[in-house]
Amino acid sequence: QVQLVETGGGLVQAGDSLRLSCAASGRTASSYVMGWFRQAPGKEREFVGIIARSALIRSYADSVKGRFVISRDNARNMVYLQMNSLKPEDTAVYYCAARPSYSSSRDSSEYDYWGQGTQVTVSS
Repeated sequence: QVQLVETGGGLVQAGDSLRLSCAASGRTASSYVMGWFRQAPGKEREFVGIIARSALIRSYADSVKGRFVISRDNARNMVYLQMNSLKPEDTAVYYCAARPSYSSSRDSSEYDYWGQGTQVTVSS
């Protein structure tokens, strides 16, 4: 079992930066591939990015590429989402999720564990 808790959300202005954190607990938390998703009101959950166990492989949605960076600290069982140049369309609840193996698939159903989410609101 892996438990995930996201923190760091809030209300910011367009152009600002924000860093989300995801604390993972469990015996093998660092052995999981971690992803970030987001869900805006009235929309489906959307893939944001993924980071492999070693952090050597990362992939991002086109909508955030060049603005968002995922990192992880396996010693602390932490995963981060650094969000720069935020836009109003980035407003959503952001979730971290864990899956046992890396895949180019962006299907949220392939993730085994989810956090409760943290709200990010970007004002124009």
